[in-house]
Amino acid sequence: MKDFKINQFQQDLITWFEHEQRILPWREDQDPYKVWVSEIMLQQTRVDTVIPYFLNFIKQFPNIESLANADEEHVLKAWEGLGYYSRVRNLQSAVREVHENYGGIVPNTPEEISKLKGIGPYTTGSILSIAYGVPEPAVDGNVMRVLSRILSIWDDIAKPKTRKIFEAIIRDIISKENPSFFNQGLMELGAIVCTPSSPSCLLCPVQDHCQSFKDGTQKELPVKTKKNIVKELPMAACVFVTDDDKVLISKRPETGLLAKLWEFPNVEVVKELTSPKEQLMSFAEETFNVSLQVDDVIGTLQHVFSHLTWNITVYKGRLSNEPVQSDTVKLVTLEELKQYAFPVSHQKIWKQYLEDKSSQLV
Repeated sequence: MKDFKINQFQQDLITWFEHEQRILPWREDQDPYKVWVSEIMLQQTRVDTVIPYFLNFIKQFPNIESLANADEEHVLKAWEGLGYYSRVRNLQSAVREVHENYGGIVPNTPEEISKLKGIGPYTTGSILSIAYGVPEPAVDGNVMRVLSRILSIWDDIAKPKTRKIFEAIIRDIISKENPSFFNQGLMELGAIVCTPSSPSCLLCPVQDHCQSFKDGTQKELPVKTKKNIVKELPMAACVFVTDDDKVLISKRPETGLLAKLWEFPNVEVVKELTSPKEQLMSFAEETFNVSLQVDDVIGTLQHVFSHLTWNITVYKGRLSNEPVQSDTVKLVTLEELKQYAFPVSHQKIWKQYLEDKSSQLV
């Protein structure tokens, strides 16, 4: 980095960001709470997807106090469809700590803010630099890709230890006068110019500083090893309905994948056993202690997580008697169903059920 012109790079990047930044709702002010919410939402989620969720979430929970005091079911419902639900559970838990221990004011030091649940090094750097003007690095995949190319760094960005290399580099080159626009500029550059597969090098505001552009290696960087093969699970799910049109739903466990969300009865299918339909019926009868019937297949769907894929066969069914209801098992009307937060896969299951029901009326 000895020939790297840090001051000129800062100036070129920040000037470009000042003029070309996208108009996004969380950029309207520097409210630490709104910055925090946006950064949590933006983890592993596209900007276009986040915008309506952010606007709706802030409308319902406009400040620390409102989110801290909100019922968790309402918070999960506001997050419904955004995925990675541990993010919002950790967010609310951390917000409650800020409300109780920090007088509702988001901490402004790395030591304090990084203690909060769900806030790692990237979110720490984002909130501190954007909301408080603290020159703290905010290193995500976008930033590592940009700097890999600019500085011709060939370390594997899929390895956790590589992040430390980039954090150290940013501490050396970050603008002390405007760390907010510097960090946001790097993120923005990675999002709209220095993209993964087809970087727009001729439009890049820091092209003069980019070593990989000079070397012609911009499409070879960053170095990133591929993830492990995604595991595929065959599943069977059923929408069970009573004669008076009430639907059986249950709540997922307190921890683990999609924790605390509601779902329709479903089971992982073991190929060596009986048919998916029979496995589903046995599971539902034993779990809910009811008499029931699994009827026709109404559709199939695939839902992809980062580490596994659900291949779901969807059935419709009937309940002959009501289950014992509790905090985790309910019979609800079609209108009441709208109050509960379901994962995307089960929203799709419900959509298939309604489409099948409509087709039967034609």
